[in-house]
Amino acid sequence: MSESALCRDYAEITEIRAHDPSAVARAWDHRTTRPTLRGNGRLMIVAADHPARGALAVGSRPTAMNSRTDLLDRLRAALADPGVDGVLATADILDDLLLMGALEDKVVFSSFNRGGLAGSSFELDDRMTGATAASTAAAKMNGGKMLCRIDLDDPGTVATLAACAKAVDELAGHGLIAMLEPFMSSRVDGKVRNDLSPDAVIKSVHIGQGLGSTSAYTWMKLPVVDEMERVMESTTMPTLLLGGDPTDPEEAFASWEKALALPSVRGLIVGRTLLYPPDDDVSSAVATAVAMIR
Repeated sequence: MSESALCRDYAEITEIRAHDPSAVARAWDHRTTRPTLRGNGRLMIVAADHPARGALAVGSRPTAMNSRTDLLDRLRAALADPGVDGVLATADILDDLLLMGALEDKVVFSSFNRGGLAGSSFELDDRMTGATAASTAAAKMNGGKMLCRIDLDDPGTVATLAACAKAVDELAGHGLIAMLEPFMSSRVDGKVRNDLSPDAVIKSVHIGQGLGSTSAYTWMKLPVVDEMERVMESTTMPTLLLGGDPTDPEEAFASWEKALALPSVRGLIVGRTLLYPPDDDVSSAVATAVAMIR
């Protein structure tokens, strides 16, 4: 069996981790990589970095993402669609997918800051507790993603901004994409809420795209909100649309399709909406999204 597909089932992943952990690095070294853009220049990326923040709920299902093997099954089903370009996830999930051979010829984005655990008193302290620019480059990934929540009433926000700026510079130093996911955020009844009004999203874009000493490798990851035409006038950065927590899939698909027509929008980066659709038919949900991209 090739280094890029060492394991046939999840039990073998545990055996590899226990007896030959260096196999993970070897598999990254032998993986078939690909450039970020090809074909029509659009991207369809599935996202699975929520669990590392303790965010395991999907819609009304509070424990939907509890099972790692179920999540991996869903990710592998999504990645099996030739229209899916790749995945964004934390190292633990990426290593599992790698050992199953699911990342061959795929775009891979690592997730940097997972320190702001969902529901915690320190949720807005988005420290870099995941991947680094060095680890992302060593694994020959395409780039790294940073969550950048900005609370004007929280003095800790400036530490997040500084950490994101540093990560932008370090990724650029390796020639890798720095994907920023900015939000204007605040606490409402003790819970962190992102302001999804058009003007708030525009403000977050301007703050986010100004981080770092170069913007050459900066991309944006933005929600689909009202007045997207006006929102997208705030940036010239290549932008991927995020899916968010699913409500009405048909409504989400319709909003994505309209926003995809905007010039700087380069594709979708969607997690729970595609991986946990109401009917649990991952392949069908993915196929619908892919058809919009292609």
